[in-house]
Amino acid sequence: MARPSEQLALHFAAAPGLAAAARRWQSWLADERRLADNTVDAYCRDLASFLAFLTDHLGAEPDLAELANLRVADFRAWLARRLMDGVSQRSNARALAAIRGFFGRLDHLGVCHNPALGMLRAPRMRPSAPRPLSPDQALSSVAAIGGFANTPWAAKRDTALVMLLYGAGLRIGEALGLDLGDLPAGEPGGDATLTITGKGGRQRMTPLLAVVRAAIDEYVADCPYHLEARGPLFVGARGARLNPGVVQRQLRKLRGALGLPETATPHALRHSFATHLLAGGAGMRDIQELLGHASLSTTQRYTEVDAESLLKSYADAHPRAKGPGKGV
Repeated sequence: MARPSEQLALHFAAAPGLAAAARRWQSWLADERRLADNTVDAYCRDLASFLAFLTDHLGAEPDLAELANLRVADFRAWLARRLMDGVSQRSNARALAAIRGFFGRLDHLGVCHNPALGMLRAPRMRPSAPRPLSPDQALSSVAAIGGFANTPWAAKRDTALVMLLYGAGLRIGEALGLDLGDLPAGEPGGDATLTITGKGGRQRMTPLLAVVRAAIDEYVADCPYHLEARGPLFVGARGARLNPGVVQRQLRKLRGALGLPETATPHALRHSFATHLLAGGAGMRDIQELLGHASLSTTQRYTEVDAESLLKSYADAHPRAKGPGKGV
């Protein structure tokens, strides 16, 4: 039975010599490089799309000689057409990688050399928008995380840690890097501030809410190990500084129990902190300071997330959002 990629090879729109070269490249990917079927199929689809574009762009099916004479502008026109058709930059980057691989193979075999492709920059990838939890999901995570610990003191530790991640917007490394002596001095009972050393050694002040401090104090009081001021605040089963893998494992259990998405990671709690502050009216500069971002453009990704949630709320609730004839 033919593999899907073998069937796909029949659809290369090109002159016979180039079509044969494409099929040989496909066999090389599958048989010599031993790539997965889905990967070979994806690369073949990208090449088939490229060759079909050239047929329209050049006015006839391309051959190997025309491939060698393509200019940077021709490759850019192909990428631009894909963007106009709604293809994402991420898919464009993958397709360009496939075309580079095909041209590289042709060059290696000595049948086609095109220097223009080496001058073409890959599409710039925009960072994916953060995926926060909803307020209900975040609060449910805080309430439930302790239930997956093996001991009561570890349950209090996990609860305090998750409350700190969500309540102060810390990175997991920042939270686990805290020492006991980093906690604000004085009698806990009201909101305080915590000094955090983030990326690049930059320090920032972040709020330590009274409810978070109370959870931390409960954990410290119940911890079976003697915690010293210059020693780790959060410790594992043997008394050493808590490993991030332990936290990630507990979050995986939590995701399964609460039906949370795969994106519900420790870092998602930091995203949730920022997004929920934005939804509550906090300014972007304030959020930038609280998160410790060096650039405001990094923080501004949260405006995209919040806009998405607003549009979803509109679509779910507004009577005119459900199409003609619905609502008022």
